[in-house]
Amino acid sequence: MTTKAKSVDLAIRGAETGDAAALADLMTQLGYPTRASEMEMRMEAICADKNYATLVAVNDGIVCGMIGTFTSYSYEHNSPSGRILALVVSEKMRGRGVGRALIAAAENHLAQKNIRRIAVNTRFERKEAHEFYEKVGYTRNGYRFVKELLMPAD
Repeated sequence: MTTKAKSVDLAIRGAETGDAAALADLMTQLGYPTRASEMEMRMEAICADKNYATLVAVNDGIVCGMIGTFTSYSYEHNSPSGRILALVVSEKMRGRGVGRALIAAAENHLAQKNIRRIAVNTRFERKEAHEFYEKVGYTRNGYRFVKELLMPAD
């Protein structure tokens, strides 16, 4: 799957094994410090699950953004839903349409799987992300609550 963005020469494709270092850098820019070896391990598990999809944006041969989605059934609806789990554009490429191109590609991919509802969560402090999602047609409809569980002692 390849999509061209209007603002930059951009290709969107499925993530590949060799993208782990670039994906680790993008996760770090998003605020989740990640080593390439950690991303390789994560991607191995993610790629093995057909409910996940990871798309990357490539400009001049360099991965400059990624979007990760997940599809699942829920208790609230009869049909499966999609969820955007991660969306990040490299700091150098922000404001050039890369995020919009990734959203469009992910929405197209999900629509081809007959997914009609997509959700995304963002942290409270990510005001620019909130504005971005609203500009591309997403609406606010609730809150997310998180609790870290204590791991049992050895």
